[in-house]
Amino acid sequence: MNPLASRIGTLIVGFVLAAIAIFILGPAGQFNPWEFWVWIHVIVGIAWVGLLYYFNFIQVPAVLQAVSDGDPGPAAINKYIAPRALFWFRYAAILTWFTGAAALEAMHTADGSGFVAAFTFQEGYRIIGMGAWLGTIMLFNVWVLIWPNQKKILGLVQSSREEIARAKTIALMASRTNTALSIPMLLGMTAHMHGLPI
Repeated sequence: MNPLASRIGTLIVGFVLAAIAIFILGPAGQFNPWEFWVWIHVIVGIAWVGLLYYFNFIQVPAVLQAVSDGDPGPAAINKYIAPRALFWFRYAAILTWFTGAAALEAMHTADGSGFVAAFTFQEGYRIIGMGAWLGTIMLFNVWVLIWPNQKKILGLVQSSREEIARAKTIALMASRTNTALSIPMLLGMTAHMHGLPI
């Protein structure tokens, strides 16, 4: 049986390959919780931001084009693809936030909380704190603005035409806001250990 024939099998192969890499490269001899949480944070973060970019750069223009072309219209995307993509999108967002919080705690070696240090912009935590705040705003947008309005757009909740039109604007603007915020947010995540690019 080919493990790549299923999503779960593919993930298992990925984690087995990572374990082999750790074994071959030589672990430091003890569990590194900071790297563990950062690693998981990056995996789920790629899923979240990757779907965000998919929606903004692929799905939204494709639906607009489908509407202008007539049949099949956006039905194929909105009925089958969007609900599944939005499920992964919103849960990847929450997993990204929680694994980021765990990484902040694991990286903090002084007394107190790494989470608090980042969110209060303490010395040594300012750039990652900016990233954490932007990620939090993005998470809020996903669950409070994008998802409730997407449910109206996709017909998952009963809505009038006026409500759907308004929902489209709110969801699009919140999604575009998240796309714009993702760029400095990712800078905050990478610059913490690598420095600013300039």
